Amino acid sequence: MATQILMPALSPTMEEGKLAKWLVKEGDKVKSGQVLAEIETDKATMEFEAVDEGRIGKILVPAGAENVKVNAPIAVLLADGEDANAVVNISAAMKSIQEAVKNEAPKAAAPAAKAPDAKPAVAPVANDGKRIFVSPLARRIAAQKGIDLAALSGTGPRGRIVKSDIENAKPGQKPAAASAGAVTGMSLPDARLYYKKENYEEIPHDGMRKTIAKRLTAAKMLIPHYYLTIDCRLDSLMATRAKLNEAAGKNAAYKLSVNDFVVKASAMALMKCPDVNASWTEDAILRHAHADVGIAVALPFGLITPIVFKAEEKGLADISNEIKELAGRARDKKLKPSDYEGGGFSVSNLGMFGIREFTAVINPPQSAILAVGAGEQRAIVVDGKIEVATMMTCTMSCDHRVIDGATGAKFLQVFKQFIEEPASMLL
Repeated sequence: MATQILMPALSPTMEEGKLAKWLVKEGDKVKSGQVLAEIETDKATMEFEAVDEGRIGKILVPAGAENVKVNAPIAVLLADGEDANAVVNISAAMKSIQEAVKNEAPKAAAPAAKAPDAKPAVAPVANDGKRIFVSPLARRIAAQKGIDLAALSGTGPRGRIVKSDIENAKPGQKPAAASAGAVTGMSLPDARLYYKKENYEEIPHDGMRKTIAKRLTAAKMLIPHYYLTIDCRLDSLMATRAKLNEAAGKNAAYKLSVNDFVVKASAMALMKCPDVNASWTEDAILRHAHADVGIAVALPFGLITPIVFKAEEKGLADISNEIKELAGRARDKKLKPSDYEGGGFSVSNLGMFGIREFTAVINPPQSAILAVGAGEQRAIVVDGKIEVATMMTCTMSCDHRVIDGATGAKFLQVFKQFIEEPASMLL
């Protein structure tokens, strides 16, 4: 029987994407696991594999189409021996579903039409206007138990809510919090109102820039930021780094940077100060078992933060090589969602640009980010005498819901100790 191939959600935060390239054409036979298309998200280009076997009856969304919503039909898959008439039937059913949703939107549980011979499912409409795909049995059980379907995430094919999802749900369960992109409020006037058209070039936003804008706006609006700044002396670290790089030789398997030490020191400090290594939810604080440290990577088309997972267990050489590998894949848009989603802490280093100090915006669901400035020679006072030392200023942005001021200060004290005494990271 004919089934719809839907735009996949390739990450938990993906809402839409670009169908960059079809790798099959109408009439082609496909097998489960075969790559059908390349989907471009805001952060990476990923391959989309077939779930079922069959033949491509109709491609509904052409290659190059942008802003394709998750779960929107993009093609029709025919079963063995099924003819093209099934495509006509399913297209008619899709039109009926759209009309039903349009006409019945105010009714939260209005059933939608279903395609002839299609897999049984209904599409009630949630209060926010979004369709919810659910099997008839699951819908009946939910009604009996008083469970809000909008609060559930389906585990069935293509995200459909099935019986087991209802059985595992709790009556009165509240819908998940709105995504960052759903933040509403007053908007600033369009900047084009202030300038003559001949005096500027208009560069359309790509998916990454839109996502950065949504997430960082949400972070600043919803997370109560506060900032702590500390100066670290780098003389011992620089000497240790020089010795290790010299010992590695010209054809070294690694070349350590100051940032590699910063990441390692951050990871060690997170394990010493577990209250910082945590994330906020409305019901509880999630304390992380490992130090998963994100590294901000500047790209020509935006910013991304791949993660060094379990950094506390890795040596400096491993951290250094992993950061280089992640940064390379980030520039080629080859990162997977698992490379950049999650984490408990991030490091943003602008020292290579000569920036002395700055503040950074927290990257949710993390609760802190460390902004690292340039190492530079400064005059400092030691035991009443003026000395010249290489100093680095670091500013930590903290989520006050999770990290109290004294807790953040203790973390920076531990971080400073690791930076100023690199050998202590071996203890």
